[in-house]
This record gives sequence, C-alpha cells and structure tokens, in this order.
Amino acid sequence: MIRKILVLPALLALVTGCSHAPDDPAAPGGEAGGAFPVGVEHVFGTTEIPERPARVVALGVTDADPVLALGVTPVGLASYTFYEETGGLGPWARDLVQGEPPVVLAGEPNLEQIAALAPDVIFAVSAGIEQPMYDQLSAIAPVVARPVGTIAYGVPRDEHTRIVATALGEPERGEELIRQADAAFTDAVAANPQFQGRTGATVLPFDGKYGAFTTADNRGRFMTGLGLVQPPRIDELDTGESFYVEVSSEQAGLLDGDVLVMLADEGAAAEQVARDAVLAQVPVVAQDRMIVPDADTRGAMTYNSVLSAPFALERLVPGLQAALGS
Repeated sequence: MIRKILVLPALLALVTGCSHAPDDPAAPGGEAGGAFPVGVEHVFGTTEIPERPARVVALGVTDADPVLALGVTPVGLASYTFYEETGGLGPWARDLVQGEPPVVLAGEPNLEQIAALAPDVIFAVSAGIEQPMYDQLSAIAPVVARPVGTIAYGVPRDEHTRIVATALGEPERGEELIRQADAAFTDAVAANPQFQGRTGATVLPFDGKYGAFTTADNRGRFMTGLGLVQPPRIDELDTGESFYVEVSSEQAGLLDGDVLVMLADEGAAAEQVARDAVLAQVPVVAQDRMIVPDADTRGAMTYNSVLSAPFALERLVPGLQAALGS
C-alpha cells in the first residue's frame, strides 16, 4: 500500500489566506530597510543596484517567492513547469500578488521578452545561467546571480532570501522571514523527536530510474531540516557535485530506510511499484512506509522557500508521523 497525505481544507485556508497581520514582514509597504546604492556579491562578481528596484524580473525558478515575501510583485517570473498554468506561483504565494499579474517566462531566457518588461533588476539566483547569459542579461538591467560556493538551482533557503533582501534594500525584513521559516522547522523538530537520525530518501522516478535528492537540493534539505538523514548507501554515492544520485531499477534496494518520500502522482507511484518488482520488495515499500505527497506539497518541498517551507511542513509532517510513529 501507498501512504497518501490528505489535504486538510482548514489548513489550506490557514496557509494560503490573503490577510496579513500588521507586523507580518511579508506584508507590502513600508520604507526600504537599507540605503542605496547597494552592492551584491555573487558568483559572477558584484552587481551595483543604484536605487530601490520597482520593476523586478524573477528569472530563477523560485526567485519570485522571496521577492513577493518582501512585498514586491515581479513584472515577470519564471517557475517550475507544474505552476506555469497557474501564474507561475504556488498556492502559498498567489495571494501576495498586487496589481497586474506577473508575466510568466517559460523556457530558456528570452532576452527580447525580458527587455520589454523594462526591469530595474533581474534575479537569477535559483537559475542555471552561466557567464555568457549573465553578460547578455546585464545589458538589460543589473543582474543578481547565485552566491559564490553554491551550485545552479542549489541555493539554500536562507542564502536565497538574504541575497534577494539585500538587493531590494530589505535586509532586516529578510532576516525576519528567515527566522520565521527556520522556527517552523525548529518547532516541527521539537514536536517530533522520533524523526532524529531516521533514514529517509526523497526520490523522483524518471525513465525507469530514480533520482534520490541530496542535501544540495531543496527537497533533500527539507528532509534533513526535520532531522532525517539520507540512507547510508545513497550518502556514499553523493559526491556533492549534483543535486541527486541516480539509482537504477535494479538498485532500488539502495532506497531502503525508515521512510521513503516518492515525488509522483499517486497513480504514477502505484504504477511504479506495480511494475518494479525490486522496488516493491524493498522493506520500506513492502511495509507501507512510502509516502506520496500531493502535488502542492511536492511543489512546496521543491521550492523550500520562506513562503513554501511552512506550507510543506504542515502537510508532510503528518505523513511522516504516520510512517515513523508519533
């Protein structure tokens, strides 16, 4: 059997509600916390932003989340494909849009489309751009890329928020957002000491194989943030140079542990188990300790932003409790 996480309507309303308390750092308005010009260091050098940006392009697939959390609605944004049909945003962020909805930038960066948006700054933090694209984008507007020491699409939540907040002149609000998201994990860990040190792979099936996400990836970091660790044999294969470890069907036993989080639709996950005899016999699957989160929970784990992390925790933790004990 596959353990499915149920969506609680009341919880959904709580997490995605459109109202903000007066002291909510995500509420729009207020003066910028930092002085301009601002210099922002990143992997391609230092970008100077002369004044507080009003028109922002969020080119990284999750860059819109910290931008919106800081009270700015991007004029254009990129996203993972599973949210392109819903304005490029997950349910945890949609109610923060003010005014005109952002233009969704699908596929490879279209320089003409981006230039037409007349941005004051372009965020390419959770993106895979390299020097040539950075140079081309810089001819349009100042570009903020991923921090030094991080890999493409692998910027941790705190660093991601901090670099965006610096560029927007909101360092204090950025730190408060970081504290709130970190506190949500701290609370979940404190309430669930049984998670500590337990093994759990987070995998995506593809082409008859499995990608087991590492701690260089938001999904892997989400699990370790709860105190879980990668299965030892996956950890041995993790070189630190990629955001996942490729596991063949024949090697499915490497995914065994105390829990397995399968990032696939429920039907697809059931079909995967049915047609993969090796996976079906792995104890974590055979003993009903495989969790299949719903689409928005998968999305929230994938983003693992200051907005999406609390949303994902509320929805994933009950399934982990059921698999690992309360």
